[in-house]
Amino acid sequence: MTRRALFVLTSCTVMGASGLPTGFHLGETVEPWRILEEGGVEIDVMTVSGQESKMIGRDEENPDQAKFLAEAKVRKKLENPLGPHRVIPEKYAAIYFVGGHGAMWDFPSDNDLATITRTIYEGGGVVSAICHGQAALVNLKLTDGSHLVSGKELTSFSHEGEMERGFDGIVPFSLQHALVAHGAVYSSSPGRTPHVVTDGRLVTGQNPASAAGLGHQLAQAIARAHGVYSA
Repeated sequence: MTRRALFVLTSCTVMGASGLPTGFHLGETVEPWRILEEGGVEIDVMTVSGQESKMIGRDEENPDQAKFLAEAKVRKKLENPLGPHRVIPEKYAAIYFVGGHGAMWDFPSDNDLATITRTIYEGGGVVSAICHGQAALVNLKLTDGSHLVSGKELTSFSHEGEMERGFDGIVPFSLQHALVAHGAVYSSSPGRTPHVVTDGRLVTGQNPASAAGLGHQLAQAIARAHGVYSA
């Protein structure tokens, strides 16, 4: 049986009232996608709006990214993402929230996205996020009313990193502090150092540099949960 992973991209194109452009981070998409694909996992793409997401973080000199975007199958999925009402959560072994500042605006408050994530997790699937994608986890509660992140070890883009880039006054909240406020056991590495944390069926990465490491740990988490393939 083919296992499937759902990649969720932000629908936001600007960072709130600042007007600064945003979208989904290409590098955080390509590396986990390739790693899962090589392990026999089929990837689907979803956005909150059901419309194509704007792309950021492209490295014009990266041949892997160029090859990825040249594939017709990939382009079709990115250009024609699923909307929440077209997603059947029970189909997925994992859900992965791709970063990009836009996630801070549309991920935390979307009820359909929360329902999809909760259904996948409580059905034995893996929840994963990188950088600002963890915004999807801030308000996420399980059926028993507890926060999914409560007591879980995780990482995300740090508050220090936000301040260093001058975005702490632009984002609607501190992602690190919001996760901790709901019981998360937070850790991070300095600067742009890769940092990935796995706690059972929750896999999180701190920044774009963590994308490959997250991909491997996500693959391993799916293998443990479903026994389908080895990473």
